[in-house]
Amino acid sequence: MLENCFGSDILKKTTVYEWHERFRSGRESVEDNERSSRPSTSKTDENIDKVREMMANNRKLTIRKLAEDLNIAYGSVQDIVVNDLGLRRVAANAIIIREFLVKNKTNTIQQPSNSPDMAPCDFFLFDRVKKPLRGTRFNSRKEVMEKSKTALMAIPIIEFQKCFESWIKRWHKCVAVAGEYFEGDNITFDE
Repeated sequence: MLENCFGSDILKKTTVYEWHERFRSGRESVEDNERSSRPSTSKTDENIDKVREMMANNRKLTIRKLAEDLNIAYGSVQDIVVNDLGLRRVAANAIIIREFLVKNKTNTIQQPSNSPDMAPCDFFLFDRVKKPLRGTRFNSRKEVMEKSKTALMAIPIIEFQKCFESWIKRWHKCVAVAGEYFEGDNITFDE
């Protein structure tokens, strides 16, 4: 039952029995006992400062390159970058898009990355353009563009008007449910 809920992140049965026995014997702490092991020689203040300095000079450095240059294990560098410096990898596309929007003084709003509830292309347009093209083989990109334009032009103006009216209702639904998923719900909201 626990495995269904937590997947492979569960404790093994024998480990649970061992901990149960420890608590029954009077143990109160859930922390592991101190172990004698070789101290880490890679994760020193000096190495953390070196990684910080190298990252400040070149934000595009990879963990592998840092590990090679500093002669430190990959895992140690990764631990320094993530846990000590608090840095996270950012998708390249996100940076390019963000820079473009800032450069063009475009205001943005926060919304879920995959929000078919709110995107008119998802809930209205794509199906109406794809249906007439379904099963057709095209010989060129130009032919695809022409047929797509024909399918787009075949959509009556009144349908676009209905789409945007529906979009406004979706905004109100989204606000009413605090951004939660609502597609397919039969909830009606008055504007």
